[in-house]
Amino acid sequence: MTSDSLETTLLAASQIDWAFLLDVPLRVTLIIVGALIINFLMRIVIRRFAASVAKGTVGSSKSTSRFSTSAMESQFTGIDQATIRERRAQRAQTVGRMLSSVTSIVIAVVASLIVLSELNFNVGPILASAGIAGVAIGFGAQALVKDYLSGFFMVIEDQYGIGDSVDLGEAIGTVEDVGLRTTQVRGLDGTLWHVRNGEILRVGNQSQGWARAVLDIPVAYNTSVATYSKVIADTTKVIEEDPEIADAILEPPEIWGVESLSAQSQVIRTVLKTKPNQQWKVARAFRAELKRQMDKYGIHIPITQETVFRTLPDPTEAAKIKATNDAEDDSEDHDRESASAGGSGKSPAPGRASGGRSTGSRSGAGHKGTGNPDGRKR
Repeated sequence: MTSDSLETTLLAASQIDWAFLLDVPLRVTLIIVGALIINFLMRIVIRRFAASVAKGTVGSSKSTSRFSTSAMESQFTGIDQATIRERRAQRAQTVGRMLSSVTSIVIAVVASLIVLSELNFNVGPILASAGIAGVAIGFGAQALVKDYLSGFFMVIEDQYGIGDSVDLGEAIGTVEDVGLRTTQVRGLDGTLWHVRNGEILRVGNQSQGWARAVLDIPVAYNTSVATYSKVIADTTKVIEEDPEIADAILEPPEIWGVESLSAQSQVIRTVLKTKPNQQWKVARAFRAELKRQMDKYGIHIPITQETVFRTLPDPTEAAKIKATNDAEDDSEDHDRESASAGGSGKSPAPGRASGGRSTGSRSGAGHKGTGNPDGRKR
């Protein structure tokens, strides 16, 4: 009985070991291999999709998709095909990289959970712990997550690309690099701005579709809009002789009329529809030729002036005023001399000779011979 029980136990143990070795490890291996194969196939699909987007072959000519060639060309009227292809390639590369990363993470997480379940692990507490850890990480890195999500949607929606002139609020300039977390913008003064995508609240793109050159020219009030229209027409004919300027202008200039009035002039607004990023070059060329045409037509830009009016008196009246002033001055001098003589207590002696001696009698102490010639007591 003892030997039979031992044989039975050994047989059962050998069967359990063989079942474990042939069942669970095999399933785990198959799960891992399957996950790798699925990930590889998904990367191939994503890579081909990105290549199709970069070539502009996704969707038909009637498609309204953002990735279609017609949609791209209609959105970027006037931009050369090389720039359009570069923008498509950039978007396709970014989208493909993002989709590949997300797909790999999802496949790895699902395969790991299946493997743990096959090994008889309770995945419930693991999922709960992972959820709590994910919430904590997400709360601590919410700014980072916000940057990446904002960058992803900016690229998907093609809000701007490399070479675009944009206004991102604090940063204004030309886009030099677009990433999922930050965007690099080169300012007009050469400053390179690194802007986090999560901090971008608005995007003003001056390079998409078409642009407009706005010219507000002040002219004198005696200049009519009809005359100014002739000047604009002649200016347009001259600047269109330059092939580069003519190619940059999409529509003839429009005169919108008097924009504002001031004390010196009236401001007439003229606009030109141009290709993206060409409005500044066209505006500079148009202003230079417009100045020459205005000089030709005798139209001048008013200059702020100040007129001072001064009234001069009549010569006869001026002579009378001068004589009166001289008489008043003489009277004031005589009054001052009289006041000075009265204040000293002296008065002219009636009997004084020309030599300064007195011929009359002396009074007071003068009779006593005190030697006080003015007769005052000491």
